[in-house]
Amino acid sequence: MSTSATTNPTGGAGTAEPVGTNRWYLSSAPMLRALLHLCVPMAAAMVVSAVYNVVNAGFIGSLHDSALLAAVTLGAPLLAVVMAVGGMFGVGGGALISRLLGATEHDPTQAGQIRRVSSFALWGSVVTGAAISVVGLVLLDPLVSLLGADSAAAPATRAFVGTLLVFVPVFAAAFCLEQLVRAEGAARQVMTALVVSTVANVVLDVLFILVLHRGVAGAALAMGLSNVVTVVYLAGWLHRSSQHVRLSPRWFTLSSTVLRPVLGVGVSELFQASFLVVTSLVLNNLAATYGDTALAAMGVAVRVAQVPEFLVMGVTLGVLPLFAYAYGKGDRERLASALRVSAITVGSIVLVSAATAVVLREQLVSAFTADRAVLAVGVTVLTAQVVAMVANGFAGLLTSYFQATGRTVPAIVMSTAQGVLFVPVVLAGHVWFGLPGIIWSLTVSEGVVLVVGIALWFGYRRSIDRGLAEGSPERAEAALEQADA
Repeated sequence: MSTSATTNPTGGAGTAEPVGTNRWYLSSAPMLRALLHLCVPMAAAMVVSAVYNVVNAGFIGSLHDSALLAAVTLGAPLLAVVMAVGGMFGVGGGALISRLLGATEHDPTQAGQIRRVSSFALWGSVVTGAAISVVGLVLLDPLVSLLGADSAAAPATRAFVGTLLVFVPVFAAAFCLEQLVRAEGAARQVMTALVVSTVANVVLDVLFILVLHRGVAGAALAMGLSNVVTVVYLAGWLHRSSQHVRLSPRWFTLSSTVLRPVLGVGVSELFQASFLVVTSLVLNNLAATYGDTALAAMGVAVRVAQVPEFLVMGVTLGVLPLFAYAYGKGDRERLASALRVSAITVGSIVLVSAATAVVLREQLVSAFTADRAVLAVGVTVLTAQVVAMVANGFAGLLTSYFQATGRTVPAIVMSTAQGVLFVPVVLAGHVWFGLPGIIWSLTVSEGVVLVVGIALWFGYRRSIDRGLAEGSPERAEAALEQADA
């Protein structure tokens, strides 16, 4: 097999990685090939997941009960909590693992830390998820009320949310494992796991919803069991194929050298998902004042908009390990090239997708509902969603860049800015413009977040350059602490 020698810009000799391996794509592959390898499988997996969400809405919609569709919409914040838990450990751990892998090109001793990071990330997510599951089940009725369910939607919401809560540790572990596998550049394996899980989910939907008539509880049960498939597949792949990642509890540690960098970056993901919960709660409670029609319309439109949004997320999430590896290696030129090419890719996707969705918005929404009232609101929601997607795509890319380089302050600011801005914007929109003000509030806040992100990028460029000059995650973190002080 042919090899490609890498060169460390700090002067040390890099390791020779076999062409075509996951490590080669992170280390020295041509940038376009690296992005295709990392981002296309992630984008494909995201689109498959988005298509599933649409199909799932179709299964629920076939029962001809708007309260059931409203229950699925109201339950979305719980899934955001799961992403918050899995993301805090998975994104923080994955970013550190990629940086450590890059650092091993000039400091092989960093490899031993990877097993501790991966074990801490997985078991931290499982234990935290289990705690949330127990608390949520004990406080199920108050939680359903908090989610915004009225008397008509409360029974279905209770069934949906109660079933989801049982599987929170599984959801958290699945999301965390996705990040750990991606940290090694194995995007295809993550795609395979998500596709297999989605197929299993659809099959189980047919069984539980259409055959056994379990309604929204059946939809939640299908979702939970399909994530068990994801956990088994990804954990098995890491056990068989990973050179450094270890999932055994015996490698679990609470050492500050693991906790600080993992949770330092992971907390930004936690804040982002937590504010998504706040955003959804505020949005659902305000929209509920306009009846189940508004909630159902939002549920349909959001699912349609998820297809292009997940394409963008495939790029912004897929490129994070490349950013982190280049940073840990100290490769300034590769890091800059990755940011430039991924920004061009995101811009192309969002502009084409937004234009298409705006032009065909009526046809897209009408494909999932014949209710004229739902259609009218859904068209407006879809338009606002795709316009917001343009700003959100670039903001997400900058957030990944900050997370990959271990910049906790700007990562946290980016993650919290949307939630902090959204609440006053949506309340003002509700008072001044009614339902249209609620629908367009997310678009306004996303635009402001992008402006904040660009300002932070300019402000932290010198700090990132200093970290690159250090040539290792540990020394880079020390340089960052001095800069922040």
